[in-house]
Amino acid sequence: MHLPPIGLRPRVLHVTQPVDGGVARVVTDLTRAQLAAGLRVSVACPEGGLADRLRALRADVRPWAATRSPGRALPVEVGRLARVIEEVRPDLVHAHSAKAGLAARLAVRGRVPTVFQPHAWSFEAAGGPTGVLALGWERWAARWAARTVCVSEAERLRGARAGIRGRWAVVPNGVDTDRFHAGSGPGPDDAQDVRRRHGIGPHTPLVVCVGRLCRQKGQDVLLTAWESVLARVPDARLVLAGDGPDRAALTARASAYGLLDEP
Repeated sequence: MHLPPIGLRPRVLHVTQPVDGGVARVVTDLTRAQLAAGLRVSVACPEGGLADRLRALRADVRPWAATRSPGRALPVEVGRLARVIEEVRPDLVHAHSAKAGLAARLAVRGRVPTVFQPHAWSFEAAGGPTGVLALGWERWAARWAARTVCVSEAERLRGARAGIRGRWAVVPNGVDTDRFHAGSGPGPDDAQDVRRRHGIGPHTPLVVCVGRLCRQKGQDVLLTAWESVLARVPDARLVLAGDGPDRAALTARASAYGLLDEP
């Protein structure tokens, strides 16, 4: 295993695309924690809000122009990333999500210890011929990952059952205990306040879905199923709490179901 010269702190290179949602949150949290622990941290990602936040943490940000999905530009993107890796000379590469995992493992090919974190399997999200190609790639590229990190045992099992072989680690998403602690969550008074503000009676069945409003979270599936719920429980109410790129579309679809805005 490659180790830094004696006296030098290890350097970690995070590679990420996408740059929003939960992936960006994880990259930001890891960068903050690793800098606090005394590591040298670089991040290769497209320019934008995430890059600005990482610079504010005093991380070494290396702009990496890359689209979110694989396409004809992939060889150029891999070449760009290979140059970043050559400049940074990391002791560890940590690739986040399918696109960065594809480009980083092609650029490194096992020459530097590489951690791949899928943040949900791409072959499950894509489906069809694209999903078949994604699964084939994940099976092949697992050889170039020193560790594949999953956020849950369920995610690891889905990968293993799909034929992906390698060295696994399960690391659940962290919780900021300064922000979220015992007694900090919503209590009965908060729930009653939501009901009052939205005109929901104390005995009306209420379902709350909390999450980023995007296809990956499946609120569209929930809304489709909500018709069946209303057929059995006509006075039931649904609250979608959150924000995201699909907010307008979900609001339009849900208008007939009495969708409540973010509480």
